Amino acid sequence: MRKKLIVGNWKMNGSLAANAALLESLRQGLAGDCKAGVAVAVPAAYLAQAQAELAGSVIAVAAQDVSQHEAGAYTGELSAAMLQDFGVRYTLVGHSERRQYHGETDAVVALKALAALAKGITPIVCVGETLAEREAGQTEQVVKRQLAAVIQQVGHCVSELVVAYEPVWAIGTGKTASPEQAQAVHAVLRAQLAAASEQAGQMVLLYGGSMNAGNAAQLLAQADIDGGLVGGASLKAADFLSIIAAAQ
Repeated sequence: MRKKLIVGNWKMNGSLAANAALLESLRQGLAGDCKAGVAVAVPAAYLAQAQAELAGSVIAVAAQDVSQHEAGAYTGELSAAMLQDFGVRYTLVGHSERRQYHGETDAVVALKALAALAKGITPIVCVGETLAEREAGQTEQVVKRQLAAVIQQVGHCVSELVVAYEPVWAIGTGKTASPEQAQAVHAVLRAQLAAASEQAGQMVLLYGGSMNAGNAAQLLAQADIDGGLVGGASLKAADFLSIIAAAQ
């Protein structure tokens, strides 16, 4: 049975004081037995704080992005080696906001996944369709294209990926794919991974479209949904802990 994984994506939110309070609440809330994996993807400015605050806890540190380059004249970028220095275990790659606002292509996302793997960091590869693409019946075509680029680039390391399906139309909109809609796409992704790796059955697939305390249990009950990439709800300790509890 696959271990569930719940990842909080703080996006561009937080402050030293607010982060300290939130992380302390999460530490206390998860002080007992926690069967699910838990991570928080914090803004780069707070990686050092998260590393210090979460030392010795069950909560892993995640980054929100990583450069495809190892080093060099890339102002503002963070390499996988730099993330490694801060104990980062996971990094998001290809989040829809990076694709939309920073023009990240499938090829760039694939290179970022490869760069993370090279330093022992698990890439959480984000794929998903816009509302227009869904209404045009292109959901399967879009997510398979996005994932195929990564599979081709990482080769035999594909089984080391985590994949997150995040329908763009359900991010921060309050809309959520129904459990059945989400499961249908996850099943497509699982089948695509199975064609590339014998370990596809053990790979973790996350749902990332407005998962919250109210819908987490239903989503996590689906056969191919192994966890969540949680946005707004991860900024509220009680809500995030409730989602984690639903995963156990």
